[in-house]
Amino acid sequence: MAEEIKTPEYRNFIHAFIDEDIAAGGQYEGMTVHTRFPPEPNGYLHIGHCKALVIDFGTAEKYNGLCNLRMDDTNPTKEDVEYVEAIQEDIRWLGFDWGDRFFYASDYFEKMYECAVDLIKKGLAYVCQLTPEQMRDMRGDVGTPAQSPYRDRPIAESLDLFQRMRAGEFPDGAMTLRAKIDLASGNFNMRDPVIYRINHKHHHRQGDKWCIYPMYDFAHPIEDALEDITHSLCSLEFEAHRPLYNWVVDNCDLPAKPRQIEFARLGIDHTVMSKRKLRALVEDGKVAGWDDPRMPTLCGLRRRGYTPASIRNFCERIGVAKSASTVEYAFLEHCLREDLNETARRVMAVLRPIKLVITNYPEGQTETFTVENHPNDPAAGSREVSFSRELYVEADDFLTEPVPKFKRLYPDGPECRLKGAYLIRCTGYKTDDAGNVTEIEAVYDPDSRGGDPADGRKVKGATIHWVDAATCRTAEVRLYENLFADAEPDAGDKDFLECLNPHSLEVLTDCKVEAALADTQPADRFQFMRLGYFCADSKDSTPDHLVFNRAVSLKDSFKPGK
Repeated sequence: MAEEIKTPEYRNFIHAFIDEDIAAGGQYEGMTVHTRFPPEPNGYLHIGHCKALVIDFGTAEKYNGLCNLRMDDTNPTKEDVEYVEAIQEDIRWLGFDWGDRFFYASDYFEKMYECAVDLIKKGLAYVCQLTPEQMRDMRGDVGTPAQSPYRDRPIAESLDLFQRMRAGEFPDGAMTLRAKIDLASGNFNMRDPVIYRINHKHHHRQGDKWCIYPMYDFAHPIEDALEDITHSLCSLEFEAHRPLYNWVVDNCDLPAKPRQIEFARLGIDHTVMSKRKLRALVEDGKVAGWDDPRMPTLCGLRRRGYTPASIRNFCERIGVAKSASTVEYAFLEHCLREDLNETARRVMAVLRPIKLVITNYPEGQTETFTVENHPNDPAAGSREVSFSRELYVEADDFLTEPVPKFKRLYPDGPECRLKGAYLIRCTGYKTDDAGNVTEIEAVYDPDSRGGDPADGRKVKGATIHWVDAATCRTAEVRLYENLFADAEPDAGDKDFLECLNPHSLEVLTDCKVEAALADTQPADRFQFMRLGYFCADSKDSTPDHLVFNRAVSLKDSFKPGK
């Protein structure tokens, strides 16, 4: 079930344009604001898509309008039902709903074909037999018009050839259908662009019914118009394509005239958001699939422990702009920390355990302490944590020889607090034959039960988290860092695969966690005290083999205004 998320009121230049349209009346008078989100089902959604999701669905919510979900499946090469289902799951997880307005672009293939035929009949399209290489050579430049020897082909001949293209008489690349607009246009997208090409590929929904497919610039405005979209919100690379969008709407027999508005894409450092490059990471085995927690995909972020609220908050706070910019990945982590600080249950876990033996604690005795699940939320309740003679603590909470300002455990050092339990003092340690410390020895103060600084006792040592060796569970913990060491892995002529961070994943296999975590569900997120925010891995964690992913560390490297 999707988590309920409230979208805050906010205004940007898109809202300003829509407000102007509504105030002006005309074609928008009395109309419901209607947007759409049109992903191509050839990969999984990533964090970059979230900005468009928030803009498309959020704008509809702001104006009490509608937002369609449309699969842009006009290219059969890499499209698959697997991606369709994953896209739907991700959008629902984010808290958006398209109701009964779910569409496929391929459902409009017949209408698109009819529009193309109509353009030919009007003298506004023609069949061209230039190869892709010839077309590039004859495209011209700023001072030189493009050329095509087929531009004045008779209408009847183009109609016949186009019908035969549909019938499958010609091989891939033999012919295209081009819009007849302006070979001398300063906007090269208007220099008689290709609007249909031959592609003998099996379509995931249409099967082998079609062997010609519309280009996106032709299909996109037709799809929008057929769905009564009022405002087609696109990323900035489509700004130069807007004249062609409007040309198609104006010259085809369509029921509506949507307005295209462009916004800047989301850029984040230390990652790539090209589907082609993300697919290469998967296919080359650089990551463990599309849902690898290091991936910027929504399924990867969800598996890592990100929340819908944190992602939507991130997208809303970076705003909507006309100029491209790059956001720090640290800000995405900052938004997650803000959310988890309010919602995540506090528990104790020891990632690099070393045994602590309290030598003056009675052997065989066990007691329990009541611990709040969240210090600032009484409604979160409490739980019982067991305590006995043998515990586990973090190995780096102990030194055989102290260094300056080290206030944790070392022989004859200061008293330290065991979180929520007792005050202890280290008295010694044991080693193996190689000199490695295998056990810490300490004594406790029986009168300090509760171990709370509020008891008024001044203690020079630190507060240390722990787990009971008698009841704790062993777990695997995966510590994640940025997938790329380079802040701009796909800039310029860099090979992005050479920018991978060799330390992006560290797996710890002998971690100790509270017994209460044995019943953890994948959606549960925790703050492991002093260590970070974690969640159970949705794919690999089982009651018999607990696996936790670190969503984000406790330390916040993001500095507002940096």
